[in-house]
Amino acid sequence: MSARDLELVTRAADFAARAHAMQHRKGLAEEPYVNHLTEVAALLAGAIEDDDVELIAAAYLHDTLEDTATRYEDLDMQFGANIARLVAEVTDDKSLPKAERKRLQVETMASKSARAQLLKIADKTSNLRSLVASPPVGWSKARLLEYIEWAEAVVCQARGRNTVLDAAFASALDTARREISAKVDGEGS
Repeated sequence: MSARDLELVTRAADFAARAHAMQHRKGLAEEPYVNHLTEVAALLAGAIEDDDVELIAAAYLHDTLEDTATRYEDLDMQFGANIARLVAEVTDDKSLPKAERKRLQVETMASKSARAQLLKIADKTSNLRSLVASPPVGWSKARLLEYIEWAEAVVCQARGRNTVLDAAFASALDTARREISAKVDGEGS
């Protein structure tokens, strides 16, 4: 990786950390949101064989359009059109009801670019790991299990692109199913 590539990824990490500075994960531990972004970037960096620095940068930025005041134009200007487009491709339309956004993720995953699919697999893997380590406050066992099934439906549309990511997701899925299924109803909610 060149110094220029390293600088791009570092700028993306810094931008994302600042954009999400006041945000925390929904879990009981209230982890800083940047931990999720870092995990997604690390999953991708460990799984891809080439130095796709734009994909790693997009991993840090993947929730900025959806969850912060960041605009597409901001990403385009600071990180270029390729990264801005990739982030936009994995961004849900928050003007739609939640159920519709979830349905669209499943329906459209197979038609996303290869990079967007890899990013989504890493994102869902991180989310499943977080679900086990620190379940969202107030989520019932049924809601946790519903999320697990939905995450699997999304990723199912993108499997087969990367064996390392597929294995990481499968492991996170198995662990989440086992751990959440073993919970007593009402525990942790």
